[in-house]
Amino acid sequence: MERTRFFRKPLFWVVLVILGALMLSTLFTGEPDYKKVDTSVALLQIDNDNVKRAVQEDKEQILKLDLKKGIKVKGETSNKIEASFTAAYSGDIGRELREQRNLGDIKSFDHVYTEDSIFVSILITLLPVVIIVALLLLFMSQMQGGGGRVLNFGKSKAKLVSKDMPKSTFADVAGCEEAIDELHEIKDFLQNPAKYQALGAKIPKGVLLYGPPGTGKTLLARAVAGEAGVPFYSISGSDFVEMFVGVGASRVRDLFEQAKANAPAIVFVDEIDAVGRHRGAGLGGGHDEREQTLNQLLVEMDGFDVKGGVILIAATNRPDILDPALLRPGRFDRQIAVDRPDMEGRKAILHVHAKGKPFAPGVELDTLARRTPGFTGADLANVINEAALLTARNEKKAITNDSLEEAIDRVIAGPERRTRVMSEKEKKVTAYHEGGHALVAWALPHSAPVHKVTILSRGRSLGHTLVLPTEDKYTQTRSEMVDTLAYALGGRAAEELVFHEPTTGAGDDIDKATNLARAMVTEYGMSAKLGAVKYGVKDSEPFLGRDMGHQRDYSDSIAADIDAEVRSLIELAHDEAWEILVEYRDVLDTIVLELMEKETVTRDDMARICARVAKRPPMAPYNGFGKRQPSDQPPVMTSAEQGSLRKQAEQDGADALLGSGNGGTAGSTGAPGGAGVTDAAGVTGAAGVPGVAGAGGGLNASAESGEQASRPSPRPRSTGKHAVDAPRGRGAAPTQQPRSTETRPSNEPGRRGEGAS
Repeated sequence: MERTRFFRKPLFWVVLVILGALMLSTLFTGEPDYKKVDTSVALLQIDNDNVKRAVQEDKEQILKLDLKKGIKVKGETSNKIEASFTAAYSGDIGRELREQRNLGDIKSFDHVYTEDSIFVSILITLLPVVIIVALLLLFMSQMQGGGGRVLNFGKSKAKLVSKDMPKSTFADVAGCEEAIDELHEIKDFLQNPAKYQALGAKIPKGVLLYGPPGTGKTLLARAVAGEAGVPFYSISGSDFVEMFVGVGASRVRDLFEQAKANAPAIVFVDEIDAVGRHRGAGLGGGHDEREQTLNQLLVEMDGFDVKGGVILIAATNRPDILDPALLRPGRFDRQIAVDRPDMEGRKAILHVHAKGKPFAPGVELDTLARRTPGFTGADLANVINEAALLTARNEKKAITNDSLEEAIDRVIAGPERRTRVMSEKEKKVTAYHEGGHALVAWALPHSAPVHKVTILSRGRSLGHTLVLPTEDKYTQTRSEMVDTLAYALGGRAAEELVFHEPTTGAGDDIDKATNLARAMVTEYGMSAKLGAVKYGVKDSEPFLGRDMGHQRDYSDSIAADIDAEVRSLIELAHDEAWEILVEYRDVLDTIVLELMEKETVTRDDMARICARVAKRPPMAPYNGFGKRQPSDQPPVMTSAEQGSLRKQAEQDGADALLGSGNGGTAGSTGAPGGAGVTDAAGVTGAAGVPGVAGAGGGLNASAESGEQASRPSPRPRSTGKHAVDAPRGRGAAPTQQPRSTETRPSNEPGRRGEGAS
């Protein structure tokens, strides 16, 4: 392909013509039989009457002589010689040769006044012009950005997918079944139109694929190209943009003309937000060339003289900034969300990328899918590729679980920085920071399970705590967000508790906690004082940053209340984390010792260390309902939930009988009618023996073992700030009191790999 483009360049042909002319000039000029001699030798032969024929060329000032008797020239005998002469001797030499010709001593004498050939004259005249024109064309071609399409500014840059190009199919796509089904229908309509036309159905004119980066939008388009069986034109939105006015609209026209000429056809525009932004959003003033391009695109998709047979598929990460006229039915009839895959989708994606790669025994891709919540298809492909690279680096033949685990860490936090050397003091501070995160997360009822804690430096972080949810979640309750806040501030609380002053290591945690607390107050209506009101408008106009585009639509007094509510949430979450760390300070120290020794603590290690750490009691009901009184009746239970509850009750009864033989008293499970009572905050408590904390996330929290039930439960939250010396209860444990209705910190909802940096 590159070689073909090189031969099409004008500069190549110009050089070829010049070289050919020079070769022809060399072939048809010059007589190599004549030997070059000094002028005195040539004149001596004339004086000795040894010349048979003579040719005098004035322009070149060369005298050519055919001798009667050969002479030696450079060791060889030759009867043909030539010599140069000056213009001053031209007349004398010519006169002498004429006299000898008249006397009959010389058979012939020619006095040649040489003239250039017409070809050489034209070549010499036009050569500079040709070179200048060729250079101009070359520069203009490079400015246009395409080698062979000189001056074709208005021609489309769309690439037609040929049969020789490598193709993707729907078998190469996984994790977005809904999008695949929709595009399958487009392909089927193009291949079997009669089935749909018999019902009066019309083919959709446009399909918009939108979603986060890395979810497979472009891959879906490539799969359509591989299976459609019709001409497929691919172009980027930025290819419509050019430095010359009117070029974008001209390219749109040319693109659709090509597609209509080969209809039925599919046109794919990647990153359509480059030309499809909301009109009137330009900040520079004057005419916007992009608007002209968008107007032409609107006309081509659904204008006055539009003919069918062309389907436009577009992809974007920013559907919110597209012009409404572009999104209406008749242009983009279908808008397909391509979101991050769920666990089943991740399994399918991992199996696609695992094809052709050797895995060691014991590697389960299903387990890997559970470890990667929130990962996109591109992230998962990167994990598999990184694991393969690490395996090759370690001179191994198969990908192991350790390689996959390291690959996940590299994707989340970056490669390990082995050259960063920390002092023992900094390492201990980092260990307490990460241990604080891990311990708080372990004790909170709504926090995701702790998967790993490490003080190994990766990327910009000195360490991190990785918590991985057991299932995909798309919404969060207030209680869950409060626990997230407390988890985020666990590292800061540990620094204050142990070293009596904070460090800069909690900066990212504070930022995430503040953003989440502010969102709870201003976006989600989770403040009893401010109510279910959204405060502030996020301006989605393009060319503005999100922070710059924020507009205040509330008074200064409301702003002060918002700040106070955010501060209250942060402080109460800070207190929650503090109380957990004070109560289990010995556990925190054990975690730190393990980190200092091994640098990484796994989930199994945490389960061993935190065996006696009980979950915090459920929060008290949220009291921000005003005059609205929540119902005391719990949510209705489905038949599947009731069956699961019966099985759990039977299992708990069997465990209680076994536990009584060991001297322990097992907590009994509440009756089906009274168990699993859900409070207003959405937290389910256990209806068992006092002292057993509710699981917080299930319909009915089963009683713990006899040994666990006999231990005293965590004391109620201290009313004072950071109460270090509050005594724990001994003997019979009192019934746990619900926690305050206020909050605790953590990361933004939906974030993966939460942890302090």
